[in-house]
Amino acid sequence: MDIKFEKIIDKAQIEKLADLAKEIWREYYPEIIGMEQVNYMIQEFQSAEAIAEQITDEGYQYFMLICDGEALGYLGLKEDKEKLFLSKLYLKQDCRGKGYFNIMLSFIEHFARKRNLRSLYLTVNKENGDAIAVYGKKGFVIAKEQTTDIGRGFKMDDYVMEKCI
Repeated sequence: MDIKFEKIIDKAQIEKLADLAKEIWREYYPEIIGMEQVNYMIQEFQSAEAIAEQITDEGYQYFMLICDGEALGYLGLKEDKEKLFLSKLYLKQDCRGKGYFNIMLSFIEHFARKRNLRSLYLTVNKENGDAIAVYGKKGFVIAKEQTTDIGRGFKMDDYVMEKCI
């Protein structure tokens, strides 16, 4: 099994990532936030245009998890002072529960340590019990709650979870 993380840098990669994001978000999030909000969030935050802007203007780095030539998931990371913001960590539905999450988390922790960052943090929807439980098992703790207005009457109602490394 050949596993690698491909850094997203060019337009073709960004478009491939946006297609993967759309697939994953539409299979996972409708039960949590509804399809209308899913479609809005894909357009605003995970379209090719939005991802390109995050990379070029906002300091995000994206990586696609590739196994034997197939894209299985992706990461979005951003350095934030002494912390690493884990903005995105997503896997295709049929890849969950097969150890890929651990591989991705290991990559993230190594990425942060190489940059002398002290902790990882992320936001997770309060209704996403599965993700909250998985992150909890990996040492993340709920640091605070936050609600963010993202436009068109939609809100993100999240926990901020953090892990010291």
